[in-house]
Formats: sequence, C-alpha cells, structure tokens
Amino acid sequence: MERFAVKRGVQKTIGGNAGLAKLATQYFENINVDSEGVFTGSYGLLVMVQGSFDASGKLAVDVQQLKGGELSEFLDAANGREMAMESRRRWSGFLDDATGYSAKQRGDKAKEEAKKFSKAKSAIKMAYKSMELMDVSTETKTKAAELIEKLQGMIDSETPPPEGQVKKLNDLF
Repeated sequence: MERFAVKRGVQKTIGGNAGLAKLATQYFENINVDSEGVFTGSYGLLVMVQGSFDASGKLAVDVQQLKGGELSEFLDAANGREMAMESRRRWSGFLDDATGYSAKQRGDKAKEEAKKFSKAKSAIKMAYKSMELMDVSTETKTKAAELIEKLQGMIDSETPPPEGQVKKLNDLF
C-alpha cells in the first residue's frame, strides 16, 4: 500500500472517494466500488489497482503488476510493449489528477515526509541517550516522556510529526 500526499482542496474538488472512483474510470477498466468508496480496477500490466482517500486525506493505493514470466508473455504479445507504455502513462496520469501534484512534486513530498520521520526518530534516540548520560530532573523526564509518546504515536500511525514537536523535544536537552 502506497500513500501519496494530496494537494489542498483536490479531494474536495474531485468529490471524495466517489469522485476518485469516477476519475479511475477514465484511466482503468473493470472498475468496482465497495460500500466504503474504495475502487478496484485494472489496465494492461496493472493487474489490480485499488484506491481511496484515507482518513488523513492522503491517497492510499495498492497496485499489483505483472511479474516474471507473465510480464515477459505480456510484453512479447502483439502490442504488448505499447500496452505496457500505455499502462504506465495511465497510472501516472491518474496519480497526477488524484493528487494534484506532478511526479516530481510527489517525489519531493515523499522525501520531505521521510525527512520528518527521520528527524523525529533521531530526536527520540537523542532524548533517551541524554536522559541516560545527564542528570535530568524528574519534571524534564516527564515532559520528555510525554513528547516521546506523542511523537512515537505519530510515527506508528504513519503521520508525519510536526517540526515544532521535534524541536520541543530537542530543546529539553
């Protein structure tokens, strides 16, 4: 399952999961929508594409592609290479429209998010190490424990921690 950042207002403009399913019909075939608004479809070498907007407003997509021998057979078939290129073009076009970001912007957003997670994890490690090595008051330990719990909860739920929270933890030591 991949999650993509969605530009502000795009989800509302599209019309939520119902609109996302309608958008998917422009790019994929055999679209089915369940009661929760999650669509499933396919096209060419994309055997299964399943997606919806999650509770945090991100585009959550699960994709299965042909692999190994099946992929070789697909590419060797008549118009196989053209269908593969068309599959990639449709996938990219769908992501562009569903997120409001270009491929480069999606990559930049993913890097930015990864950086936030990395900083938070680093701050947590440093806090534990600082508490171990330094003589820290009980009050500071309590504040640090609260901040660590909050940050760890965000990391576990795959929500990018805000820089302010990370800075607060770093500033305690």
